[in-house]
Formats: sequence, C-alpha cells, structure tokens
Amino acid sequence: MDLKIKEEIIRLYEKYFEEEMTGFELLPASGSYREYCRIKSASHQAIGAHNADVKENQAFISFTNHFFAEGMPVPKVFAVNSEKTCYIQEDLGDLTLFDYLSKTREREGFSNKIVQVYKRVLRDLPKLQISAGQGIDYERCYPRAAFDKQSMMWDLNYFKYYFLKLAKIPFDEQALEDDFKTFTKYLLQAESDYFLYRDFQSRNIMLRDNKVAFIDYQGGRKGPLQYDLASLLYDAKADIPQALRNELLEFYLDELEKYKTVDRDRFKAFFSGYVLIRIMQAMGAYGFRGFYEKKEHFLKSIPFALDNLAYLIDNHTIPVELKELFAVLKSVAESDYLREIGKQGEELTVRVCSFSYKKGLPNDPSGNGGGYLFDCRAIHNPGRYDEYKQLTGKDPEVIAFLEERSEMAEFLKHVFALVDQSVTTYTRRGFTNLSVGFGCTGGQHRSVYAAEQMAKHLKNNFKVNVVLSHREQDF
Repeated sequence: MDLKIKEEIIRLYEKYFEEEMTGFELLPASGSYREYCRIKSASHQAIGAHNADVKENQAFISFTNHFFAEGMPVPKVFAVNSEKTCYIQEDLGDLTLFDYLSKTREREGFSNKIVQVYKRVLRDLPKLQISAGQGIDYERCYPRAAFDKQSMMWDLNYFKYYFLKLAKIPFDEQALEDDFKTFTKYLLQAESDYFLYRDFQSRNIMLRDNKVAFIDYQGGRKGPLQYDLASLLYDAKADIPQALRNELLEFYLDELEKYKTVDRDRFKAFFSGYVLIRIMQAMGAYGFRGFYEKKEHFLKSIPFALDNLAYLIDNHTIPVELKELFAVLKSVAESDYLREIGKQGEELTVRVCSFSYKKGLPNDPSGNGGGYLFDCRAIHNPGRYDEYKQLTGKDPEVIAFLEERSEMAEFLKHVFALVDQSVTTYTRRGFTNLSVGFGCTGGQHRSVYAAEQMAKHLKNNFKVNVVLSHREQDF
C-alpha cells in the first residue's frame, strides 16, 4: 500500500473515532485490485479500504448504507474521504464461510455443522434479494444497472477469450456466437426484478458470533434470483456434494415461498442456465488470473469447475438447443490438460529467492501472501573487498569467505529451524506454497549464498518441490 494512501486511511480513522492509531495491519490481497488494512486504537478497531475505482466505491457505499438501514448483516461504513477512494468500515473479523468450511471439513467431513451454516445463509438470501433489495438506487450500479444481455455477453466472451482460447480448446467461432445469442435470449425470460449480489460465494460471507454477514457486493445490480443461488451452491473450491446442493436448493425454495409464490419447475429450469453461465464466468476469471496474469493459485479451482461442468452437461434442464456450446463444454470437462494444470503443485512448493533490498521486496507469484523474509545485511559482507566484488554467492571464493570469515553458519542454523517447522506443518496440512526470501544490500553475495544453502537443505531433508531464483542475478 502506497504511503500516501496509508496516511489518508489513518487520518480518516483517527478523525472519525477521535483516537490515535495504535496498530496497522495490511491484509492479504484478494482477487480484486482493492487494498484492505486493519486499524486499531485504544477502544476501536476497523477495516480501511482503498480502491482507485470511484464508481465501484460509490456502488458499494450506496448499497451498504441501504442494506444497513434495512437491518441486513453488512459492515457499517463509518467514513469516506472526499475523493471517494478510501473509506473506513466495520471489522467483521477474519473467518469466512470458505475458511470455516475448509477447517471443519478437514476435521469431520461435510458435516451437519456446515449444512446448518449454509441454511443460515439461505434464510437471509431471499430477504437480501427481495425485501431489502427494494428501494436500491440502481443508478449507482457499476458497471451495469441490470444483469442484461450486455452483461451476459461480457461474461460469455470473457469465458471464450480468457479461458477457451488460452486453454487451447477448439471451437467454431460463429456457431458458438450463435449459441451465446440463443442462450442469453432464453435466460432473459426469467423474472429479474430483484437485487443480484453478483459474487455471492463463500469467500464473501463472514461468520462472527454464530451469525452470517455479507461483504463485496459492489458489483450488485438488478437481476434474477437464480444467479446468486448458483454462485453459492456451485462455488468451485467449496466443492459441495451434489446431493447436498439439491437439498439446499429445495431449502432455498422453501424460504423463498415466504416472500413470493414460486413455480418450482420453472425456477429450476432457469437455475440450470444460470449455474452454467456462472460457471463460465468463473472459468473466465480463472483463465484471466491464472493463464494470463500467471497467478497459479487461481488454476487450482479448475478441476472443481470441470466436475461441476460435467455434472451439468448430463443433468441440465435448459430447454433450448445449444449444440456448439455443449460440444465445447464437453471438450473442456474431458480435457486431461486442464485437469493436470489444476493439479500441478499439489505437493508443497517452496520458492526460495535472493534479492536486493534496494530494489524492493520480492513478489510471491503463488498469491499465498505469506512466508519468510530474512535480512542478511548484519552478516560480514564480502562485497566490501575488491577481490570479491565481481563474484557472487555461488563462486567458491565467496563461499569460503562466508563459511570461514562471517556469522553465516550461525545465522542459517536458526533460519533452517524456523523454515523446517513451517515445512513440516504445511506438508501435514496439505498446503501447497511457502516462500522464503533472503535479502542483502546488492542481492549478489550473502543473500545468494543463503538461498543456495536453503534450497540444498530443503532438497536433502524434505520431499518438496523447491523453486530457486536469484532476482538480481537471473536475466
């Protein structure tokens, strides 16, 4: 986070709460370009947010104020700066539905505890969509006021260009375009005078004090009821068992009937269509973030999406012919290439790198956001001596210097102990990424040697995939 942005967020916080900040924590990056931080003071705590997209911020703030006034479980917005690029909101904690699902499932499978949480969410969803959704200022929606034909074509083309083409799936462009038009025409026949959350999935649902709360609905607009239900039940990495999806669909319809009369067969027919377009939209995002932006953790969702797609191909209730589209989707679902890409790196990958502090901290391409950075600058520097200036930490002369004339051995003993503990735990828990960085002044001698030794130590002691790089030396 840029220093000026940080200072602006702190100023907003201190002005609103009339207390001096005592703690500031930058929160892990999400799939968006928004930045979040947690701020603390003597008697308050809140989340600071920055987003350069003013229209998106205005949509979020407008929706939040409306839902909060309607008694919906959303974070209260406390303060917004005059440029509308930064705001302070209520802190709903760190436990998302996805986190709860993952931890509980690891211990006891897809237990009744998880089912009951999903049912709490589904009790609130119709209220959000129908009663609380009345009175929404849809002029604030961004980028579209409704999930209309244009919105659908954006999603379908997103899938075509960022997933199909990058995954090298062959298709007849004109035939597929014709099917897209037929498909959107059918979907537009569903009732659509409701609030559509747009990204109603497990990472955007918070759990606190045995209650649910909702975040990240800034993409909301007017649309059909089926879309958000599809987003939740077919959330790829949540991997809800199909029998439970069917049970939760019926539970939602029971709750929905408290608000309106429902033709269940008609609802379910459109539901299949909206599940399909939601899966394609999500796969477009996996392609853009994974294939295009090289953020490999997005690729891990692909096998789950392929399983959902395979089920839908065999069990959909879409009453229009979409010959080319379903032929393409079948190729996607049966692609060995896509399944292997999604499974790459299932064992723990440890990325070890050296770098220069003068040129900034290294990036973590896994998107994990964690790991270690070790500062080697307190170690005796061979770079101070003319005979070593043109050499690196991989040259025998520098290696001898660091092993015989510096504190490197003692330093690495402690480093190895820390990293070993994490590798052991990460391997046991099935984590797939850990980063270990070594920095020094120029990224040439001490950090290079330390990274080389770390990589050698890991290869000799653990069954892990080690990726070694020297940022200032690799061209």
